[in-house]
Amino acid sequence: MRDLGVGFGYLLAGQRWVGRHGRQFGLGLLPGLIALVLYVAVLVALAVWGQDAVAWATPFADDWSSPWQGLFRGFLTVVLFALGLLLAVLTFTAVTLLIGQPFYESLSEKVDEDVSPDGTAPRSGLPLWREMWISARDSLRILVRAGLWGVMLFALGFLPVVGQTAVPVIGFFVTGFFLTEELASVALQRRGVELRARLALLRSRKTLVWGFGTPLGLAFLVPFVAVFLMPGAVAGATLLARDLLGEGNDENDENTEESPDESPDSEQVTF
Repeated sequence: MRDLGVGFGYLLAGQRWVGRHGRQFGLGLLPGLIALVLYVAVLVALAVWGQDAVAWATPFADDWSSPWQGLFRGFLTVVLFALGLLLAVLTFTAVTLLIGQPFYESLSEKVDEDVSPDGTAPRSGLPLWREMWISARDSLRILVRAGLWGVMLFALGFLPVVGQTAVPVIGFFVTGFFLTEELASVALQRRGVELRARLALLRSRKTLVWGFGTPLGLAFLVPFVAVFLMPGAVAGATLLARDLLGEGNDENDENTEESPDESPDSEQVTF
């Protein structure tokens, strides 16, 4: 259970890191703002025209008597919007990372350089278009996996008692796992770790992953919060990736910037 606290500690450490590096934080906000505008537009369209889409998809209910037609189509409209909201939460990170690939790549490298004992950061050596292609391909694979989990949990949600208690909790842990995978992929992809190996690595320490990703997923449910937490989440996921790979995490003391003559090496991060 200690790993739960360690994972949450990396989440906080990432937010502290961007708090001390304002330029990286500012650049990291731009992709999230762009993605937010796109998602808000889609969700608004779903809210406005969702009922029309449900009516178009259920012509067999045209002759149903009142109130059954309205109740049936109203229920499906709510379900459609709920699924859209769930997909928005699950895909926001992937889309934001894709839009902001150069920004987050640079941010992750800066974190690596800052906490690495030798002050260096691994680099993939691949051209940007290749990195973006790999990121988009892997994100699509993760989305398919997350979608299958979402459909299964949605179906289990109709079970009495269990569907209203255990299923939502499981859903948050599943969301946290895939959210962490997307964020950690920025650092792990630079190290040449393929998707299958990344998933195996994350599964090997699931409590660490849940400690990082589950509270972040809960925070992402609050409007606009995801935009401001994304830069720190990428920074924290880089620290988590280093832990998973057994690399050292040396976090400079907050006063280091005021004392440039001190050695960049400091005590290992502990939470």
